Amino acid sequence: MTDPTPPAAAAAPTFFDQVGGHDTFARLVHAFYQGVAGDPVLRALYPEEDLGPAERRLRMFLEQYWGGPTTYSQERGHPRLRMRHNPYAVTIDQRDRWLRHMMAAVDTLDLDEAHDHALRDYLERAAFMLVNTPD
Repeated sequence: MTDPTPPAAAAAPTFFDQVGGHDTFARLVHAFYQGVAGDPVLRALYPEEDLGPAERRLRMFLEQYWGGPTTYSQERGHPRLRMRHNPYAVTIDQRDRWLRHMMAAVDTLDLDEAHDHALRDYLERAAFMLVNTPD
């Protein structure tokens, strides 16, 4: 008798897979944090001298969100994006700076139009959702 369960390899590729997997998200997040490093307003939000740990956390979060490895949840628990940012004042100016650096990082990926649009749409909605303090 044959097993009716299709092999995992036959599963539809995720967004994560379609855009190039880990390497794509590593490039995206690295380019983003290069922008943050040169932005005194955003850089001040990161108490760590080295942005590497923040870069790793964001990369793992985005990889998981887009269908990649679940390392973020395994190491840090449920993402709870809004709850994790709630203790910090997130202003409209900070949102706009974050988006400027993130969209510039997306520009470096050369994604096809549909993937580019989906990624930008998510990032913009997430950034707007996290604002919790007026300027």
